[in-house]
Amino acid sequence: MPRMFISGPEQNKNRLKKRLLHQLYIAGQASIPQMARMLGVSIPTVKNLIVELLESDEVKSAGIGESNGGRKPELYELQSGRFHVVACDMGRYMATMAVYNCRNQQVGNALKIRTNYDDPDLIEKLVENYYRIIKENNLGVQHIYGFGIDMPGLIDSKHGINYTIKNRRNQNIRKALEKHISTYIYIDNDARMQAFGELRFGKAKGKKDVIRVHWSWGLGLGMILDGKLYSGSTGFAGELSHIKLEDGGELCICGKRGCLETEGSATSLMREVRKGVMQNVVSVLTTRYKDNLDAITPEIVIDAARAGDEFAILQLNHIGMALGKGLSILIQLLNPEIIIIGGPLSSACQFVLTPIQQALNRYCLEKISQNIPVEISELDENAGLLGVTACLFDTIFSENHTMKHIMG
Repeated sequence: MPRMFISGPEQNKNRLKKRLLHQLYIAGQASIPQMARMLGVSIPTVKNLIVELLESDEVKSAGIGESNGGRKPELYELQSGRFHVVACDMGRYMATMAVYNCRNQQVGNALKIRTNYDDPDLIEKLVENYYRIIKENNLGVQHIYGFGIDMPGLIDSKHGINYTIKNRRNQNIRKALEKHISTYIYIDNDARMQAFGELRFGKAKGKKDVIRVHWSWGLGLGMILDGKLYSGSTGFAGELSHIKLEDGGELCICGKRGCLETEGSATSLMREVRKGVMQNVVSVLTTRYKDNLDAITPEIVIDAARAGDEFAILQLNHIGMALGKGLSILIQLLNPEIIIIGGPLSSACQFVLTPIQQALNRYCLEKISQNIPVEISELDENAGLLGVTACLFDTIFSENHTMKHIMG
């Protein structure tokens, strides 16, 4: 079969279409004059593009906008039923998968998948649930324009490799998934995608320099520097968990001692709480869980603190101080506008925010830290999913991306 040749003018028009689609994705809605200004082209050119995109059902009318003194303009937006992606947010023990449309709205219910990056059946579970969630939402594979996964680890997002995965067969996760899934696939670090979610939809929106911490069994760090997501020269920037907090200390999963993760994470919280319960410390946790230590979770400790349990409050205070000490180093290096904390431990709110601030007061120069707020994320567990979604659509609507289902 001969290869289809696309002429120069046709290529330019397709590039303009994709730029227009991307602008509508970012803006939500826009009039033809607004789009002309965004693209730097004439109003007749945009009119012709809109006519074609309306005919192909990629764009639709969104009603009449507000007037600036003249005739009220007609607004246009992306056809939300046309473009979908599948996003997956993978934690240390559980993954969440959901379908999103081009208005960044979740379609249907999310799936919870019991897996982790060292699961020998990881690829099979991801593929199975990818097709399952598409089917459950009455979509076909032709409606899905991208599949993105955020996960812990040292990740080369350019090639889709997670070097933290022990099973070498699964390290190049993108290549493994491409054997079973034909759409565009993107893999990145979880904390980085959560920071991107904050930049687009959360407390980092409109800000230039932001630190975003994912506080869970480990500590992930996403950085926004000069308004852009920062990954470092090899893509591995943000390994907050393995900043050395003290000489000696507990052995970390990385093989070294004294890492922040061993003092300021859910892992260290559970270690110290269970140790105290075994030693019959005065606490409701001892009364209820002395004979079932494995049943204690971070959420249970936080609930005990809310009920006034002194031992639980003390343990949360300890990990808050440890995180604050680690953050003090970042503050003095990066001088951010805001620090945003998300993840399961962030739900402890004042029980961790107060010691974090105390640590910053102790370890930071006052002139640097005094005007930097430390706030809890409002996106909760959706930060990563939204970050992946935005990253996928940014790529899908980019000029150089080959879109299998759009514009031929």
